[in-house]
Amino acid sequence: MQKHRNHIAWMVISLLAVTPQGCEKDDAPPKVQTASIELPEEVIVGPDLEAIKARGKLVALTLNSSTSYFIYRGHAMGFEYELLQRFAKSIGVELEIQLIPDVNTMFDMLNKGEGDLIACNLAITSDRQEKAAFSEPYNFTKLVLVQRLPDNHQNMSNREISKNLLLRPLDLSGKTIYVNRRSPSYERLINLQKESGISFEIIKAPGYIDPEKLIQKVADGEIDYTVADDNLASLNATYYSNIDVSVQLSFPRQIGWAVRKTNANLLEAVNDWFENDRLNSVHAYIYKKYFKAPKEKWEEYNGEFSSLNGNRISNYDELLREYSDIIDWDWRLLAAQMYQESKFNENARSWAGAFGLMQFMPATAKMYGVDSSSGPREHIRGAILHLSRLESFWQDRIADPEIRIQFTLASYNAGLGHVLDATNLAAELGYDPMIWENNVAECIKLKSQKEYYTSDVVKHGYCRGEEPVTYVKKIINQYRHYSRVIDQS
Repeated sequence: MQKHRNHIAWMVISLLAVTPQGCEKDDAPPKVQTASIELPEEVIVGPDLEAIKARGKLVALTLNSSTSYFIYRGHAMGFEYELLQRFAKSIGVELEIQLIPDVNTMFDMLNKGEGDLIACNLAITSDRQEKAAFSEPYNFTKLVLVQRLPDNHQNMSNREISKNLLLRPLDLSGKTIYVNRRSPSYERLINLQKESGISFEIIKAPGYIDPEKLIQKVADGEIDYTVADDNLASLNATYYSNIDVSVQLSFPRQIGWAVRKTNANLLEAVNDWFENDRLNSVHAYIYKKYFKAPKEKWEEYNGEFSSLNGNRISNYDELLREYSDIIDWDWRLLAAQMYQESKFNENARSWAGAFGLMQFMPATAKMYGVDSSSGPREHIRGAILHLSRLESFWQDRIADPEIRIQFTLASYNAGLGHVLDATNLAAELGYDPMIWENNVAECIKLKSQKEYYTSDVVKHGYCRGEEPVTYVKKIINQYRHYSRVIDQS
């Protein structure tokens, strides 16, 4: 950690004198009746609805996929993700996403109490119903064959194209198909062989290779065939223009969310919510956004700034990596802060005069030789220097580096003086002045009330304390999103 202790004396005075523009505001599945099956012995009972509400958090297990969850230009997206957000809000809790690459691992985690529900375009099968209880279906899908169109198909007639494609399930005879070894696709292919009497080779891909990776391999010519749900396959066909997904291999299957069999109240809440939300125009809008989006939109979603097809958050990743050594923070945390400040818009300006990628106030920017004409490099370097000096101030006071990050971010947003006032109030009111969450965070919110901002221990007056609390929470949450799907290297 690079320190600037030689600057501490002047820094404390200057930082106390600079107050930013404010002291920002915080801003979540379906129904199938399952048979009563005895609970497997290995299941560990996890929290039901009331315990989840008391905890204040719903933990959802899902995939990094185009139907469930992905990061696009720094923003968390996905059909399942947006539904989960709305459901979590309806029961009054926050949403925590856990990205798990293998569905079978999700069921293990669910039944160990490490997640509250599974939401990942999950087909309801008899095998899966033995492991968990499913909601009423909120969507339906079919298994389809994914195959590559012939080269130069753009210049062929439909008849010429058809001559180069498999047109029905029986045409699979003698072919080689790659599928995830634990997926319903594998079971369906086994049953197809039994039903039809045809023979073909099934290559079982490892469990961590998801269907979208196999679709990409078909498009890239690495393999010839795979099987996927038609909604997922159709989405990918908008991006990979050289694949065909027209051959149906199964009857329609129900899609639902999975919960522990012991969580009857959570299941009821999910089903009730879906029944009501399905009638909401917002639900239809969300579905249309992901499943009916035009080709151009999905080309964007699968571009270099999407976790589906790249490892970039913004145009400024390289600069954030370069200058993150100044403060020794994960560059993805700095990216999360930049997203919160400007949504990566270097021309952003606030009503209070803050400008640029990191929304410098003019007086603060001047301390680091930055003004409105400065480029992204100067702006990012100056902002990280400012963060480093704030972090250095808290170095001797806050031992835990994660908690120190919270204090540093709050100081960047509200001003160091207001955060110091909040620590003084915390000590005065019996809170822990060295802990941010539920302690100093509660006290800085009190600085919007006259009774507290006029207290003898408060030196910097009124502050809209909800803003830094929300600011810190949003950045930490955004950082968690990035950490799940974007490599640090």
